[in-house]
Amino acid sequence: MKLSDKAEEILEALWIESEEKGTGYAELDRMEIEASDPAYQELSSRALVEIRDGRIYFRPEGREEGRMTIRRHRLAERLMMDVLNIRGESGDVKACQFEHLLNEGVDSKVCAMLNHPVTCPHGKPIPPGDCCDEARKSGDLGVVPLTELKPGDEGDIAYIQTEDSKKMQKLMAMGVLPGNRISLLQAFPSYIFRVGFSEFAIDSAMAREIFVRR
Repeated sequence: MKLSDKAEEILEALWIESEEKGTGYAELDRMEIEASDPAYQELSSRALVEIRDGRIYFRPEGREEGRMTIRRHRLAERLMMDVLNIRGESGDVKACQFEHLLNEGVDSKVCAMLNHPVTCPHGKPIPPGDCCDEARKSGDLGVVPLTELKPGDEGDIAYIQTEDSKKMQKLMAMGVLPGNRISLLQAFPSYIFRVGFSEFAIDSAMAREIFVRR
């Protein structure tokens, strides 16, 4: 049974406090959610945390749940910044909202799309998932810029990462849209690729803004 959003936020806060101070617990009066909130009872009843002497501690099962919760949060932060280009306070707020949608399996898909990042935008570590271990063992880099492909390689377009609206419009007019198949024909002196039955040439700067799932 999925935890409530408030319960997940408590696990996140406890993970961050433990991460920063190395104590393994957090003072209840430092938590952003009031100690009277039912979410604490929810976590206690599921044996994920233990509360005593004004402190909240992870139980073994709760530590793993906290690890996965903070992983989803930090992946959501990367998604907001790297793909949707939403930064600053607005990005943090939207990441907090979006993380609760990254249920089991969805987080792995987002992680692969982001090419298994190891840190969040604030430099904090993103706990690796099974997908990260599998990618390292297989050498599968997941989603990469077009510049990482070799002539003859092909894949599906994952997303375009650019803040320039004119570039975005130009690429979209070429058929560079998420889900479309793209084949790299040439990498020097310019990048020549095929989408559908059409071929196009672009420079390396624009090629770096096209991300492909191989």
